[in-house]
Amino acid sequence: MTAQRKAYLAAIGYALIIGLSFMFVKVALTVASPIDTLAHRFSIAFISILIFMICTKKRVKIGKQDIMRILPLALLYPLAFFTFQVLGLAQISSTEAGIIQAAIPVFTLILASVLLKEKSSQLQLFFVSLSVAGVIFMLCMSNGGANTGNLIGRGLILLSALAVSFYNIFARKLTRQYSLISLTYMMTFCGFVIFNGVAIGNHVMNQTLPQFFKPFLYGDFVIAIVYLGILSSLVTSYLSNYSLSILEASKMSVFSNLATFITILAGVIFLKEAFHLYHLIGGVSIVIGVIGTNYFGNKRGAS
Repeated sequence: MTAQRKAYLAAIGYALIIGLSFMFVKVALTVASPIDTLAHRFSIAFISILIFMICTKKRVKIGKQDIMRILPLALLYPLAFFTFQVLGLAQISSTEAGIIQAAIPVFTLILASVLLKEKSSQLQLFFVSLSVAGVIFMLCMSNGGANTGNLIGRGLILLSALAVSFYNIFARKLTRQYSLISLTYMMTFCGFVIFNGVAIGNHVMNQTLPQFFKPFLYGDFVIAIVYLGILSSLVTSYLSNYSLSILEASKMSVFSNLATFITILAGVIFLKEAFHLYHLIGGVSIVIGVIGTNYFGNKRGAS
């Protein structure tokens, strides 16, 4: 099997896990606060990677200069991405959040044009505009369109999409300079320290520290947090870093649409979430725009 084929399989696995993660976040949020959920998922993730490194006898050698290079990447993913995602999911459905995040490939293309000076054709710009229009249309519609909570939730999910788009751009270079296990370890460690620091500090200030561990008394929460910690935090970091070490950022980002499809199915089937006409119109506009930007981008690159 070629390296590129492995990269595509890793990207598919990443999309499958991320697609289902929205549902598990919603389940976890029924028991724990957003910040506690993030703290627990990265505690599980960090413990898991430590066990993996002990069992495989792998070592991570990272100096101060390396930390300064990797830290900005970790601030984007997992810190900014998961923070905005979980806060947004506390206010809107996983179906709607998944559709909004279908705009990730479009954001990635725009950022690549600005930061990497990659040129885009007129057709690509048209399809970018179509996807952006779909996002705007969906955000403005629905009975809750004037609801401040809904608007803030959608804005937070958009910010999470922007964060992972920046990550797609900057990770390409670092994945060629550092081993995948080093990047994954550092990203997981940053999430573990920061999220636990904020969550525990908040409980100490409010004198509610015992409540920090209370969610583990619920079976649904344990299942959700193990999925989020091991698969959605740790494994996805490794898979995305691996894919970006081989695939272009724009090609990797298009797999977020597979994640969107899975998110919508999981939300409707398992969480019984409503799916409205404006979701369909906005989603179709986003997906057509994404397919168009990547299709004509590939044609231009091959010419």
